[in-house]
Amino acid sequence: QVQLVESGGGLVQAGGSLRLSCAASGRTLSTYHMGWFRQAPGKEREFAAAISRSTGTTYYADSVKGRFTISRDSAKNTVYLQMNTLKPEDTAVYFCAATRVWGGGDYYSPSQYDYWGQGTQVTVSS
Repeated sequence: QVQLVESGGGLVQAGGSLRLSCAASGRTLSTYHMGWFRQAPGKEREFAAAISRSTGTTYYADSVKGRFTISRDSAKNTVYLQMNTLKPEDTAVYFCAATRVWGGGDYYSPSQYDYWGQGTQVTVSS
């Protein structure tokens, strides 16, 4: 089992940047596919970015492509989400998640992930 802890959220003005971290304990993160999801008030949890465990291939939602970057530091057992050019619509609680298997390659589905962090709030003011 793996435990995940997110950090790095906060309040930022539109156009600004934040870097979220997801630190793992219990298992080596490089053996897991990792994802970042977000959930705004009154909305369903949605996919933001993912990175595969073997090749390090990255995937992004269209809404964040070109602005967000997911990366992994195996030495620190941490996954990051660099968020640039933030918009008010990026305001949400951000969660990292881990799984050993993407069934059918569905990296974008929350149901594919077995382990979740507690979330970190990101608020973007206009």
